[in-house]
Amino acid sequence: MRAAVITHPGPPDVLQVEEVPDPRPDVGEVLVDVTATAVNRADLMQRQGHYDPPPGASPYPGLECSGVIARLGEGVTGWAVGDPVCALLAGGGYAERVAVPAGQLMRVPQGLSLRDAAALPETACTVWSMVFDVGRLRPGETLLVHGGTSGIGTLAIQLAHHYGARVITTAGSAAKLDAARRLGADVAIDYREQDFAEVIAETVGGVDVILDNIGAAYLPRNVASLRIGGRLVVIGLQGGRLGELDLGALLAKRASVSAASLRARPLAQKAAIVTATESFVWPLIESGDVAPVIDRVLPLDDAAAAHQLVESSQHIGKVVLQVR
Repeated sequence: MRAAVITHPGPPDVLQVEEVPDPRPDVGEVLVDVTATAVNRADLMQRQGHYDPPPGASPYPGLECSGVIARLGEGVTGWAVGDPVCALLAGGGYAERVAVPAGQLMRVPQGLSLRDAAALPETACTVWSMVFDVGRLRPGETLLVHGGTSGIGTLAIQLAHHYGARVITTAGSAAKLDAARRLGADVAIDYREQDFAEVIAETVGGVDVILDNIGAAYLPRNVASLRIGGRLVVIGLQGGRLGELDLGALLAKRASVSAASLRARPLAQKAAIVTATESFVWPLIESGDVAPVIDRVLPLDDAAAAHQLVESSQHIGKVVLQVR
């Protein structure tokens, strides 16, 4: 099979499409013929040598995919060869075939193409688990989403808006701010020209939940922006790993800071998140109330160009790689 291989840590051009051995499904796994995958920031970190796959996972990047089941491993029930699926992966999406634990398979939402379904699993599972499970967002509360026009941001805005929350987001251009508003953001802040903490203090006073992909650079202002009982959920470190945390401010606000990712979680936890996400998000996809935002689709051979685009932050939504 063909796969986009990280030949050595470095810039996007270290991604090379090569012939590699086919994976074999282990007990409880299925083999998927991959139709498409999508680019995530974690893939860029892995390519740079900063985010190794968990033990036993595929060495190739790609944390989500869509495709068709080609083979069932021992003990798998409820699925059949030929079923169209999308899947949450620990790696291996940038390849023509990938072995997937059966608990991380998801049906393709009705009305969504198999190709476009590749943009959903990692994004939807992250938003559900971090915003609604860890963050405990409730109707009537206010959510701040940093990076509102990323793949995760575009879905978080839509889901929170549909759920009855007020949504504030940050973005870095007029086009992105407009896109965020069209998706349901009530307030869109240009982080290049405005201090988001000042805007929040002046407009709403504070927020209940923050979904943060920046990390250290935003930590003090994020804590300052929380209301009493607020919850900061950190899912990325684009702005650094080490920051100063004012514990006194947390105590005074009875607030919390959580940091979490999906990739290295135990299989049972990921399976539970997949099941809950499909139950919560898929009906909204099928009704048309929520949709994955796809900036563009590139062939697998252009994986390096896809990484360059995501690194430039010039995209809105997801960049999909067509594998087959």
